[in-house]
Amino acid sequence: MSWIAIGALALVGIAIPLAMMAVSALLRPSVPEQGKTTTYESGEIPTGSGRVQLNIQYYMVALLFVVFDIETVMIFPWAVMYRSALEAGVPLSQALAPMLLFVGILVIGLVWAWRIGAVEWTRSLRAASRKTERQNT
Repeated sequence: MSWIAIGALALVGIAIPLAMMAVSALLRPSVPEQGKTTTYESGEIPTGSGRVQLNIQYYMVALLFVVFDIETVMIFPWAVMYRSALEAGVPLSQALAPMLLFVGILVIGLVWAWRIGAVEWTRSLRAASRKTERQNT
């Protein structure tokens, strides 16, 4: 019986936006002009290319943030259940090993990201010279 209410809510949730789009398509004025077809949104005349190169570091830091944010989300429930698991008689190694393995894999990933320079915003002259020395040998 409760599934009927969920189904009705889903139908209403789909029907309302569709009805709003249909009414909007019928009532809105259609005034085609060249300014509306340009690639820039505000009707301004675009200057230059639409393609802008961004520094890859932004994406690397965002990706690392997501990985370590998920780590926090995974560790929190484990930390909440850790004491009750020990009180229930689960051996310490069995309660601790999965999380240590998980954190260990993440530490290896962080060390790898650090070594390739994913967490460095600017390169120092000393680091650049060491890199060229390693490449020359």
